[in-house]
This record gives sequence, structure tokens and C-alpha cells, in this order.
Amino acid sequence: MLVAVLLPLLLLAAVTWQVTAGGPLADADERLAREMREDAPPTAFAELLADLGNVEVALPVLAAALAYAWLRGRGRRPPPAAVAAAVAMASVPALVAPLKALTGRPGPLGGTGYFPSGHAATAVVAYGAAAVLVLPYVRARVRWARWALPAAAALVCAAVGAGLVWRGYHWPLDVLGSWCLGVPPLAAVLAASRRAGRRPPDGPRPGSRTAAPRSAPGA
Repeated sequence: MLVAVLLPLLLLAAVTWQVTAGGPLADADERLAREMREDAPPTAFAELLADLGNVEVALPVLAAALAYAWLRGRGRRPPPAAVAAAVAMASVPALVAPLKALTGRPGPLGGTGYFPSGHAATAVVAYGAAAVLVLPYVRARVRWARWALPAAAALVCAAVGAGLVWRGYHWPLDVLGSWCLGVPPLAAVLAASRRAGRRPPDGPRPGSRTAAPRSAPGA
């Protein structure tokens, strides 16, 4: 888990350096964006994909997963993974805004403050956390859910990133940086879910006294 978090952070640092220094990776990034826009699908379709990263779309999906996990948990308190997911979602603007101010990267259509992409980061955390929350309750009944839910979340995140580039809202490195930035909050949700899964079922505590069964009459 630690390596899975450190590698994206190292990649984020390298990408941020290239963006701020205007290095060769940034130049290649802009060329790639122009090529993608030349081969972009119809505008309406690309816009639809980009809109999946809007808070108005992604947040209700995560909220539904939070409610589902809470109800299935059958507890008075929300499951630890649900709390971690809510905190992770709230951390997105706190992580993205400082980097935007620090880099001040110009966007494909003008303006500054495009690195990293808030829409791409929102998609990673919202859809990724939703998959993590729902998976423990459905994989026992639906075997293919073990791979289908994470794959669906990854596909949606990739679609959002492509839509943002196709529409000229972001450069590809803006999207890549956001994916890397979203890994640590998402890893925290996954760690909370795994810890909850390892907890022993409720029952008598070790050392506690239990009432001896009464003998049946006439025994």
C-alpha cells in the first residue's frame, strides 16, 4: 500500500516540476493535446464525458454509495470507510487549489491555474471511493463485481480525462497530475475498508462470563 501511494506522489512531483519549468515533457504534453483535439469525437459526446467530473454529477454518486454502505452496515455510526470517503472528497479542493496557485499553468483556451484538474481529481476520489464502499457488500453475491466495479470506476475516470482534453479544458498532464493527487485520499478509503473487513464479528468479549445453559426438566 505504501509503495502504491509513494509512486504516484513521485510522479506528481516530476510532472509538477516539468509544468512549472516548461520542460520537454510539458512541450510533448501540449503537442499531444493538439493531436487529441484534432481527432476528438463529436462535441456533445466529449462534453458529456467531461461533465462526469462535475461535482453536481460525481458527488451524488458518492453520496448514494455512502448511504448504501451505512444502511448495509446496520450500525448507528457510519462505517469507517464511509467517514474516510467523506473526508477524502472534502480534501480534493484543499489539495487542488494550492497546486493551481503554485503552478499557474495557462490553459489550452487561455487563462491560468489549470494544473491539476479539479474535475479529474473529483472523478478519481468520488467514483473510486464509491466502488470501494459498495464492493464489500456485493462481491459475495456477484462474483464479477470484484473486478467490474473497480474497472468501471477507472473507465469513468479515463473518460472524464479524455473529455477534458478533447474539449480543450485541460492539458493531458493536468489530468495525469490529478490522478496521482487522488491516489492518497483513495488509498485511505481502501485502508479503512480493509481494516473494517478484518474486525471480528460482534460477540462476547474475551474473559466475559456467559450464563450457563439451564438443564431441561427431567434431565
